[in-house]
Amino acid sequence: MKYETYKKLAPAALGKVKADLIFKNCNIVDVFTGEVVKGNVGVKDGIIIGVSRSIQGKKEVDLNGAFIAPGFIDAHLHLESTMVAPAELVATAASFGTTTFIVDPHEACNVSGADGIRYILDQTEKSNANVFVMMPSCVPATNIDDNGCMFAANDMYPFVGNERILGLGEVMDDDAVIDGDPRMFAKFALFEHQTIDGHAPFLPNRKLSAYKLAGVDTDHEASSFEYALEEARRGIHVHVREGSAAHNVDDIISGIVRTGIDTEHFSFCTDDKHIEDILREGHIVYNVRRAVQLGLNPFKAIKMATINTAKCYGLKHIGAIAPGYQADFVIFDNMKDFNVLDVYFKGKRIDKDAPVKVKKCPAHLRHTVNISKVHADDFVLPIRSKNTHVIGMEPKQIVTSDIVEHFAKTENFVPHDGYLKIAAVERHQNSGKIGVAVAKGYGIRGGAIASSVSHDSHNIIVIGDNDEDIAIAVNEIARVQGGYTVVENGKVFDTLPLPIMGLMTDVHFEEVNDKLKVMKDKAYEMGVSQDFDPFITLSFMALTVIPELRVTPRGLYRVSAKGSGFIK
Repeated sequence: MKYETYKKLAPAALGKVKADLIFKNCNIVDVFTGEVVKGNVGVKDGIIIGVSRSIQGKKEVDLNGAFIAPGFIDAHLHLESTMVAPAELVATAASFGTTTFIVDPHEACNVSGADGIRYILDQTEKSNANVFVMMPSCVPATNIDDNGCMFAANDMYPFVGNERILGLGEVMDDDAVIDGDPRMFAKFALFEHQTIDGHAPFLPNRKLSAYKLAGVDTDHEASSFEYALEEARRGIHVHVREGSAAHNVDDIISGIVRTGIDTEHFSFCTDDKHIEDILREGHIVYNVRRAVQLGLNPFKAIKMATINTAKCYGLKHIGAIAPGYQADFVIFDNMKDFNVLDVYFKGKRIDKDAPVKVKKCPAHLRHTVNISKVHADDFVLPIRSKNTHVIGMEPKQIVTSDIVEHFAKTENFVPHDGYLKIAAVERHQNSGKIGVAVAKGYGIRGGAIASSVSHDSHNIIVIGDNDEDIAIAVNEIARVQGGYTVVENGKVFDTLPLPIMGLMTDVHFEEVNDKLKVMKDKAYEMGVSQDFDPFITLSFMALTVIPELRVTPRGLYRVSAKGSGFIK
């Protein structure tokens, strides 16, 4: 703490003057000792100055025995993936007790480069929450991706030293790390004294060791306890993810409970969570609640949502209720259900009903879909080999399987019996690249669904059971400059425009939520499996760093630890 700040706060801590505010009759969750302490919490200038029964304050808030814990921290998320303006998402999640967000803006950066990062920083600068940013490390994600911008180490220099930049964002190109690519290590060097986030699904043990050796500190991609354990044993801090598409809490927490391992190096994150899911079940509080339901000690769950993450990112001023910590609090009724009663940020109560101020988006970020009109014959898929590799879409996961089928040879595959066409259309440079493949498991009948949210390059991804509706869906996305659309029997059923980089909208979240619900219901009515979020699951089908098969504008791509590459 700076000398001037200490001199200002110390008299209140010493009882010589009253604190600005005290919370009295509290059940204080102590993340250091793992106990509930009855007492009062004193706050001055947004900082906790003491925790005791005797603190006096100019203003008092009587909690009447409610529990007070540090505000929750989301260890890793992409604000763009929530579709709404960043300020909207932060305000919504904050009302559920998340007061700190560690954001990786690589979605925006893949579309608009440094301007995309500045947009995220600018939009969240005055939020009623702590919003920190990790510098995108892999833009593009791999050397075979067709995205909007390149973002190398030289492009990062203007951001180095920014107090809101905590380190290097998720390193998805694990081959570049393991092979010692100097371009990747130039990025590592910029942030060697800060946290470096990983992205390492299913690396074999030796490669995982090399990945850690290079300097990677965290990973959020563990989908099983066994893999999370291998990461933790190597000193990798594991962010246990529970989003709208990837649901990893049950498996990993069940394993932790079963084995009784230490949870100090585990945290919680959402990664990608739609606002409708936040409104229905909460944000990080859902992870905490579910972990306790699975048998995890409540104190361990709360530590995973607070101090563990703060320590991981060197945030010495948040994550606990103790002198010198920022007065970010979540207040709840009990340590089982965790029903949120109130949330405070820097000692001020967050008004859940207050209007959210959204800054105007620069005009050039609203015009990023650049393609010529497509036609049905652009999606012709000849079958000329005995074996056809099919993308097996897995329920409640973003991984896929490689299904080998024997289709009759034809000049154009016709979807049938649950086998669909899936395509990726390059939308940044109007290159005309279109990759088409076969997918199974999604289930749509009599139409197509398309999205410009397509990780991580954010080209247009589309899936359907006929070429005509697939073309209509892609052209509709181009018309609205990005978004989601559902096409049925030759007509657009409905579209949710996402004109900000083809990823977000500045329309109020309630309107977005209402429209999205209608579109999801329609998708399920058209046969999409209830095990999938129709749009989020689709958005991951082009992500070339997650096993096993992906579709890209260049064609079908296999992602494998044994060697990745295009399938002819």
